[in-house]
Amino acid sequence: METIGILTGGGDCPGLNPVIRAVVRRAERESWRVVGFRYGWKGILENDYRMLDRNSVSGILPKGGTILGTSRTNPYKDKALAAANIEKVKKVFGEHNLKALIAVGGEDTLGVAFKLHKDGIKNIVGVPKTIDNDLSCTDYTFGFDTAINIATEALDRLHTTAESHDRIMVVELMGRHAGWIALEAGIAGGADVILIPEKPMNIEDICAIIKRRTARGRTFSIIAVSEGFQLLGEDVTQTKELDSFGHVRLGGVGERLAKVLEQKTGFETRCTVLGHLQRGGTPTAFDRVLGTRFGVSAVEYVKEGKFGYMVSLRGNDIVPVKLEDAVKELKRVPDWFYDLAKVFFG
Repeated sequence: METIGILTGGGDCPGLNPVIRAVVRRAERESWRVVGFRYGWKGILENDYRMLDRNSVSGILPKGGTILGTSRTNPYKDKALAAANIEKVKKVFGEHNLKALIAVGGEDTLGVAFKLHKDGIKNIVGVPKTIDNDLSCTDYTFGFDTAINIATEALDRLHTTAESHDRIMVVELMGRHAGWIALEAGIAGGADVILIPEKPMNIEDICAIIKRRTARGRTFSIIAVSEGFQLLGEDVTQTKELDSFGHVRLGGVGERLAKVLEQKTGFETRCTVLGHLQRGGTPTAFDRVLGTRFGVSAVEYVKEGKFGYMVSLRGNDIVPVKLEDAVKELKRVPDWFYDLAKVFFG
């Protein structure tokens, strides 16, 4: 009986379990076994795994997170160990007699998949996963729809307390390099200002929007800000330490922005940080269906020998794109979309 592997890497998000379930259910139609490596690339380096079958994936469709666990392990982090880590992966492929490995992750996880593919471990298929929706070559990634629905509900709720107290409410949302969550949730939730990494805006311009609202009798404002928005020209970070992929831990821009706005406008200003609430809980129907489609298609790519590719959503079609193209650059918010949002600023 042939065997395929699957792992989930990077940050968790709603929709990962539907992918795992779909891979297992589609693979069993080919009479293939599925081995799930735990905690992303860490699992395959340490040969930490669990066998997956129909029973083990029963009931996981509506669950957030991932039953396989995840981590930000990077086999290429230490250049001195990279060659040895490649050999570890090859050894695990041999021990399990893997027909292929399905790697589910974002830019970093799929970046590793592409490097391994180049380094001789050819039988790899990618599934795009990023809650920020910033992975190139796919219109949407699962988890994003759930995140913007959670963020939109939060903005809706904050409107009432902001209006009751004549406050500015700053809502800090996920988005390291791309502002898709803040943009779409901000539009849906009626934010008065949306601040994203792609579009710098100085404090004076933000205050001017608030003052325009005040001039027409609006004594409260809602501001949606991405965690990666640069305040006063620099990132706001929780710590200077880097993760395995060289990223700082962002966070705190909302609190800093709130203090500056209160000082400059005279309005009481509060900050709400949604943080991991955007990642957790039950995936929306859209994310369940998209994750399912991605998982089924990934197994079909394995069957067709379409290795070195990632499944991708284009319009309403699932199409293959090269891993190399998928991780080449991030997908950022285009000018036209932000210009649309600016129509409603203030």
